[in-house]
Amino acid sequence: MSLFWRIFLLNASVLFATASLLLLGPVTVSTPVLLTEALILGAGLVVMLIANAALLRVGLAPLQRLTRAMTTTDRPRPGSRPAVSGHGEVAGLIETFNTMLDRLEAERAASSGLALSAQEAERRRIAQELHDEIGQSLTVVLLGLKTAADHAPATLRAELHQVQETTRSSLDEIRRIARRLRPGVLEELGLTSALRTLSGESTTPDRLTVRHHFDADLPQLGPDEELVLHRVAQESLTHIVRHSGARHAHLDVGPGPDGAGTEIRLMTPLRERAK
Repeated sequence: MSLFWRIFLLNASVLFATASLLLLGPVTVSTPVLLTEALILGAGLVVMLIANAALLRVGLAPLQRLTRAMTTTDRPRPGSRPAVSGHGEVAGLIETFNTMLDRLEAERAASSGLALSAQEAERRRIAQELHDEIGQSLTVVLLGLKTAADHAPATLRAELHQVQETTRSSLDEIRRIARRLRPGVLEELGLTSALRTLSGESTTPDRLTVRHHFDADLPQLGPDEELVLHRVAQESLTHIVRHSGARHAHLDVGPGPDGAGTEIRLMTPLRERAK
């Protein structure tokens, strides 16, 4: 029975009982009203109000819980759903709200997947251009500098060698950026090898040492999941190198708390972090 009919029938029954007492019972209303009659009418009114309040509290409690859930729900991360309770329209309203949250989560997941795919496609394109265009151009420049240095006078040879080393360093940096944009090791050898390579690239002789540990019983992951984990580790190591001031970091990859997923833990000693 819907909330409307429950409230209507309760009010109708109370009013019908009151009218029956006035018509069929010995209760009468005098003019002026006697104290006994006023007490009886007041008691009947109080009983009717209490019955209505009890029914409204019980019937509207699910709506109050739904209101709190709608107020506290974070749209990007809806989290838990309010329990379906009540009857009729109230239960239908809660089910509709939960369905809306499910649809929002599904749409957000699909949008995040599309955004990630577009981002990775753009990174792949930039990495390919860096490797094919700028990398090959700098390689040609290096060969030209080597030829020029071999035939240059002794007074210019040292300067040409210095320019050659600067160009080689720039070429190495471009290749490193291209590898970070498009982790070929991840596609060819998998997540573990890619994270080992990333740890080695993040390790610097004078600033940071990255140690790593990988559990042997890691669950099987798809290409998209491996890419997300690699990007998480890459971004975390980048922030550690730039902002933490730590000299040691430990990369630990293992099953998640429930054993179903894979978890990445990156730790640095607290005493080594920048103040």
